[in-house]
Amino acid sequence: MKPRVTVITLGVDHLETALQFYRDGLGLPTEGIIGEEFEHGAVAFFDLQPGLKLAIWNRKDIAHEAKVALAQPGATEFTLGHNVNSKAEVDQVMVQAEAAGATITDPAHDTFWGGYSGHFQDPDGHLWEVVWNPQWDTIE
Repeated sequence: MKPRVTVITLGVDHLETALQFYRDGLGLPTEGIIGEEFEHGAVAFFDLQPGLKLAIWNRKDIAHEAKVALAQPGATEFTLGHNVNSKAEVDQVMVQAEAAGATITDPAHDTFWGGYSGHFQDPDGHLWEVVWNPQWDTIE
């Protein structure tokens, strides 16, 4: 398998609420909810960097499509890392996320490894890390 991730899909309980959080609160570009005419098909895609999209899809529809039992969500199953270019940008994104309805679980702070980061959960409990790593090249 070649490492080629093109879509990260988050299971959500309320598609409209998640859409408002990511589109209106965080400002991610999207065409909105599509596929509502199909049973289990309503989904929204957000453009991230070139070649990568974020999708939100109802958890019960993911379970139906993948033919797995609908399970309780767990915040620590994975995190989404949003890397930025400065400490100030970490602070800015954290403020934006909180204003959009995120729960700040770990306020932005200097890290033991020399960076700066904070964590928040979206309305469905998905965990995001906003991080500045001084060892990485500038993020465009």
